[in-house]
Amino acid sequence: MICVIYRSLKRDQTYLYITKKDDFSRVPEELLKTFGQPQYSMMISLSDRKKLANADIEKVKAALSEQGFYLQVPPPVESLINEHLASNKPTKL
Repeated sequence: MICVIYRSLKRDQTYLYITKKDDFSRVPEELLKTFGQPQYSMMISLSDRKKLANADIEKVKAALSEQGFYLQVPPPVESLINEHLASNKPTKL
């Protein structure tokens, strides 16, 4: 299975995977509007891989087969305040 990956110029760390280069016919129009002009990133074979850097390869394959695209969004930002408070808890003696 071949997949073509595009990155969003509007949204940092957001990628769109499709099955054919420059064929966005199965991608919803609203998604393309929020994604912005797709910028070609790379073409890869999913058959030759066991995993992807930031996406579950089985979810990508399933989405491509079922809906014709997969949208990879950045992981949620951790709350730095909660992290700071947790690391500064006084220890009991």
